Amino acid sequence: MTQLHGKLPPEQLRRECDPLDFNFETTAELDGRTEAAGQKRALDAIAFSIAIRHDGFNLFALGRSGTGKQTSLMHHLETVAPKAPVPDDWCHVYNFEKPRHPKALRLPPGKAAELSGGMDRLVEALLTVIPAAFSSEEYQGEEKAIHEKFQEQQAEAIGELEKKAADAGIALIRTPAGFAFAPVRKGEVLKPDEFMRLDEQKREEIEEKIGKLKTELQTVMSQMPKWQRETQEKINGLNRTIADFAVRPLVDELKSRYEALPEVGTYLDAVENDIVENFYQFLEKGQEAGNPMKKSRTFNRYRVNVAVDNGAAKGAPIVYEDKPACRNLVGDIEHLSEMGTLVTDFTLIKPGALHRANGGYLLLDARRLLMEPFAWDALKNALRTRQIRIESLGQLYSLISTVSLEPEPIPLDLKVILFGERRLYYLLNAYDPDFSELFKVAADFEDELEADPEGKHSYARIIARVAKQNSLRHFSREAVARAVEYGGRLAGDSRKLTSRLQEISDLVHEADFHAGSAGRNTVGADDVDRAVEARVVRASRISEKIREATLKNAILIDTDTEKTGQINGLAIYPAGRELFAHPGRITARIRLGKGEVIDIEREAELGGPIHSKGVMILSGFLGARFGMSQPLSLSASLVFEQSYGGVEGDSASSAELYALLSALSDVPIRQWIAVTGSVNQYGELQAIGGVNEKIEGFFDLCNARGLTGRQGVLIPASNVLNLMLRRDVVEAVREERFSIYAATHVDEGIELLTGVEAGVQNENDEWPAGSINGKIAARLAGMAEKIRQYSSNTETPEE
Repeated sequence: MTQLHGKLPPEQLRRECDPLDFNFETTAELDGRTEAAGQKRALDAIAFSIAIRHDGFNLFALGRSGTGKQTSLMHHLETVAPKAPVPDDWCHVYNFEKPRHPKALRLPPGKAAELSGGMDRLVEALLTVIPAAFSSEEYQGEEKAIHEKFQEQQAEAIGELEKKAADAGIALIRTPAGFAFAPVRKGEVLKPDEFMRLDEQKREEIEEKIGKLKTELQTVMSQMPKWQRETQEKINGLNRTIADFAVRPLVDELKSRYEALPEVGTYLDAVENDIVENFYQFLEKGQEAGNPMKKSRTFNRYRVNVAVDNGAAKGAPIVYEDKPACRNLVGDIEHLSEMGTLVTDFTLIKPGALHRANGGYLLLDARRLLMEPFAWDALKNALRTRQIRIESLGQLYSLISTVSLEPEPIPLDLKVILFGERRLYYLLNAYDPDFSELFKVAADFEDELEADPEGKHSYARIIARVAKQNSLRHFSREAVARAVEYGGRLAGDSRKLTSRLQEISDLVHEADFHAGSAGRNTVGADDVDRAVEARVVRASRISEKIREATLKNAILIDTDTEKTGQINGLAIYPAGRELFAHPGRITARIRLGKGEVIDIEREAELGGPIHSKGVMILSGFLGARFGMSQPLSLSASLVFEQSYGGVEGDSASSAELYALLSALSDVPIRQWIAVTGSVNQYGELQAIGGVNEKIEGFFDLCNARGLTGRQGVLIPASNVLNLMLRRDVVEAVREERFSIYAATHVDEGIELLTGVEAGVQNENDEWPAGSINGKIAARLAGMAEKIRQYSSNTETPEE
C-alpha cells in the first residue's frame, strides 16, 4: 500500500492576521479617511471621465454590489466639484406672445430667486400704487374734463338743432325713447287733434320741416359713436399714461439690477407693457394686496418659477437621484383641478434632477433607472440633444386630454455617472446601440484587494470611519485582525481581501452589538468571532435539517467503510447571504457496451450544461488512456444519489472519475475521504469554488458522527491558496483528528482514496500488474474479448 501523500499542514489551512501588524491599539487613533485600496484602474477611469469635457464621455462604474463604487465616486467628486465654477440659475417665466410656450431665463447664481422675489414685491407694490394713481385728483380731473368735453360737444350739436327747429316753429322734445319733433303755436306744442284741424297745406309745410329736422338729427346722432370712441380713446390714453407713470419707476428700479442681462431686460419690458395694458386687474384686486399670489391666480403671469437656484452652492453640484423616475429626471408639468377641469400654467412646471445637476454631476443607480418606465429613453434623449425638454407624460402619451405647455428647452451640460452590476453594463453594451456612444468610460471595480499591509490598513481605516460615522465602539487591533481574516474568507483567497465593504460595515455593526451586550467599551476579537458565528447560525436551518436527515440515515452518506464505485462528493448550496455545503453520494456502475459514459442526471434533465460537459470529459480521459490499442467495450452510468433537484457545475467531475476508476478496477474507495475538484481530459485536477464551505460541510457531518482521525477531504492543489477555514477545523487538523489532502492529478487522488498505486506505463505501454491502471486495463481487455466472442457467436453464416 502506498503511503498517503499530499496532506496539508495546519499552517496552510488558514492565513492568520497578526495584530502586531497594526501600529495602533484601537481604531479611535485613526482619522477614518479612506481611499479605495486596490482600485487604481477604476479610480483612474473616474478621474479621466470627470476631467474630460467632450460629449459622450459619461461614466459607468461597474462591479459587485457593496464594493464602494458610490463611496469612491463621491469621494472623488467632493474633491473636484468645489473647485469647479458654480453653474447659473434657471427659471421659467410667462411668454406674453405665446402663452403655451413659457420662456427659460438664465441668470447668474442666486439671481433667479432674487428676480422671483423682486417680481412678487413689484406686484404687491402695484396693487397699492396703481389704485392710488387712478384715485388721484389729477386723474379724476382729467377724466372729468374728457367726459365733460364729450357732453358739451353733444349738447352743442343738439342745442344748434333745437334752435334751428325753434326758428322753424318746431319743438325738439326729449323722450325716454329718444328725441321727437312737434309743431308749436304760441309757445305750446300742438296736440294731435289740433294739428289735424290745421288746413292741409299748413300740415304739409310742418311735416316737411320736421322731415328736414329729422334728417339733421340723424346726422347728429350718427356722429355720437364717433365722439364716444374719441372720448374713450382719450380715456384709454389717459389710463395708459397714468398706469405707465405708476408702473415705469418701479419696473425701471427692478430692471436696473439686471442691466448686464439683456434677456431679463426684455422680459421686464414685456411685463411693463402687459401691466399697463391690463392695469384694471390691479384695481379689481386691490383688496387682495395682503397676499395676492395666494388669493388669486390673476397675477401668476408676473411670477417667476425658479427651476434652479445655485445661490448657496459652492462649486459644481453633485446630485444623487435615489428614485430616477422620468418626471424626477427631466421634470414635469403638473395640473390643478378647477371646476372639474384640469388646468396648468408655467408656475406648475417642476424641475428634475437634470436641472439640479446641470453644470455638475448626476449619479444614478443603473438598475433603478432601467426599472422606471420611459426614464432611460428620457435620459438618453437629454444627453444626445444636450437639452432638458420638459414634457407632460400624460399629454405625450394621451393619458389626459387637456391643453398643456411646451416650455422652452434648457441647455444641458453635465456629467452623468451610472453605477451597477457588471452584467447590466455588458447587457447595455450588447443590446443598446446608444449606450456605447453616451457612456464611453467604464470604471471596473475589483472584487478583491491584496491582503498586503496596505490592504489590511485600509480595512482598519474603513472600520474607523464606520465607527465614527455611526457612533459605534471602536475596534481593538485584535478585532481588526479578525475582520481582516473574515475579509479573506469572503474573498475566497488567503492572499486577497474582499472589496465588498458593505459586508465589513455590517460586521462592524454586529460586532459592536455583541460588545455592547458584554458591557465592553471596545470591540474585541471575541466580539467579531461571535458576529461571524451568529451570521452562520442565522442561515443554518436548512443545513442542520440536511445533516439531521443524514445522521438518521434518511440521506445515505457512508463515512466509515470502503465501497467500490462509490464516493462522497461535495455540493454547495446558497442560503441567502451565506453558503453551506453537504456531501452527496456519487455512484458508478459499468457493463459491456460501446465506450459511452451515461450521465443519468442529464438523461433525467436534471443536469446543467457545465455538469454535462464535465461528464463528457471523463469519456475523453478514459478513451485517451485505455482506448488507444482497442476500443472501449463498456458502458458506464453515473448519478448523484438522492438528488431531487438540478445539478450544475463541474466541481464533482473528479469525484465521478474516481468512482468510475474504482468500478473499473474493482478497488474500493475510502468513504471517509470526501472529494471535490474538476478534471480535464489529461487527468489534471482543476480549482473549484466554495472550497472552504465544502470542507467545513464534510467536517461538520464527521464531527457530528465523531471524528476518528482518518476522515478528511481531497481538494485540487490549486485550491490550497483559497483556504481560509474555520478555526475549529484548523484545530482538528492540528490535533490530527481530521485531514486535508491536495493533489494535482487524478492518479495522486486515486492512490489516496484507495491506498493502491495508480501505476505508470512502461516503454511497452503496459501498466504494472496490481496497480489501479493495470487492473482497469486488464478489465477492459477482458470486456473487449467478451464482446468479440459474443459478436462471433451471433454472426450469420454466408449462404
